[in-house]
Amino acid sequence: MSGVQEIEKAIRSLPRSEAERLHDWLADYLEDQLEVSEEFAARIDRGKKDIAEGRVRTRHQDKA
Repeated sequence: MSGVQEIEKAIRSLPRSEAERLHDWLADYLEDQLEVSEEFAARIDRGKKDIAEGRVRTRHQDKA
């Protein structure tokens, strides 16, 4: 049995609340492993600069 299969078997034996806790932890762990590309970081910086300098559009939701 592989390590992944052993982990899957152990997870199946967890109570639902513990499995949900593991799910949240795993999602956070994987998110922390993501890398932000230089292009995306530059777009964020440009957006922040635009906001700081007042170059924004305001959208109003139509009332039904």
